Amino acid sequence: MEYTPYSLLIDVGWISVLMVVGNVLRRRIPFFQTLLIPSPITAGLLGLVLGPEVLGLIGFSQHIGTYTSILIAVVFASMAYSMNLTPSVRTGAKTMWSYSTGMFVGQWGVFILLGIFVFKPIWGTEDWFGMMLPVGYVGGFGTAAAVGSSVEAAGAQAASSLGFTSATVGTLAAVVGGIIFANWGIRTKRAAAMPEKLPWELRSGYIDDEGARPSIGKATTNPSALEPVALHVGVVAFTVMVAYLLNKLISSHFPSVSIPLFAMAFVVGLFGKLALKLAGKPKYLDTDTINSVSGAATDYLIAFGIASIVPSAVADYWIPLLVLFIAGTAYCIFFFFVIAPYFFAPQWLERAIFGWGWATAAVATGIALLKIVDPKMKSGTLNEYGVAYVAYAPFEIGMTVIAPIAVIAHMELGLGIASTLIAVVVLAAPVVLKWLPSRDGSKKAA
Repeated sequence: MEYTPYSLLIDVGWISVLMVVGNVLRRRIPFFQTLLIPSPITAGLLGLVLGPEVLGLIGFSQHIGTYTSILIAVVFASMAYSMNLTPSVRTGAKTMWSYSTGMFVGQWGVFILLGIFVFKPIWGTEDWFGMMLPVGYVGGFGTAAAVGSSVEAAGAQAASSLGFTSATVGTLAAVVGGIIFANWGIRTKRAAAMPEKLPWELRSGYIDDEGARPSIGKATTNPSALEPVALHVGVVAFTVMVAYLLNKLISSHFPSVSIPLFAMAFVVGLFGKLALKLAGKPKYLDTDTINSVSGAATDYLIAFGIASIVPSAVADYWIPLLVLFIAGTAYCIFFFFVIAPYFFAPQWLERAIFGWGWATAAVATGIALLKIVDPKMKSGTLNEYGVAYVAYAPFEIGMTVIAPIAVIAHMELGLGIASTLIAVVVLAAPVVLKWLPSRDGSKKAA
């Protein structure tokens, strides 16, 4: 069937109504509330089952898998405009940085090497197969879209489907495992504060109290001149367009060079942010509004990504995938029960619960789990992570950019070795530099 603008309308319309259905299910059914299942995941799973690949009841176009490449570019372009480039890292966040960075880079390194030296000899998988675990677990749906689409464009068939499958399994592992660990921590009195019941708006996903509904942003323009939402969406869309045109220009002169669209969009966004600062208008865009644009793009990214999974492609890898997911979950459990107590004792449970959430799914999942054991956020976990993220972000963003390039250049082995060595050094730093807390919870002098 010919693809037209109305095909896009139908695709977006169907996935939108499925997200509404997911939100209603979260509000009405205790199972969805207990697992805190995000509506976009429900929408994506419904789209997968009802779409052309399974039941064929919804007529998605054959291009729904390509939307994720544009949506992740929107997310990275928004990130460039909203991120704070100037904060300093406090001493109290050093250990959190080492733990987060070591777990992140280590997951990439270990599973790339396992893919090459274990999965490939036994099951005949490609060199990039092991990479699909961190793409979905510690990377999440955004990385699954960014790396999966870039790797697939380079000829690695099924990469997107495997990446989104990994992200979906990781999210379920995060929630189910997180709730089990939280209840265990409460029963064994490892939680520093007795938790209260999770608020209804968090469990249901809906804010009933109109007075408690937060603003999603502030207007920076008068609607009589330009609607503020149109301004922010327009700037992000223009940034992605410029990134796309630059990529086309580069590839026309250097056919062998392939730069992921999301990476170029991030770079163009940084220049856009700099241009606003040089023009004397650093606050021309509202950070909260930009984050709302990014959040909306992420929701559609998740839903379209899951809905576009090709079951037949996943079925071809089901045995190594199962082993991969078991190994990945075991890796995260090791950090939870072994590394976290050593790094954060005596009050380690809150930081371990949060780390489990984002290492298997996303930071938002980690926050939701953290609220179970630390409802009033007195542990300081988020403060430490927020400051540590300034030094952690280059690793996260850099890996998302480098990973597809390594696949294109057939340098997976080098990336795996380098990542593993970096993880070892980063995790050893708190021990060597005496950053670890003493058993009474005080910080040792650096």
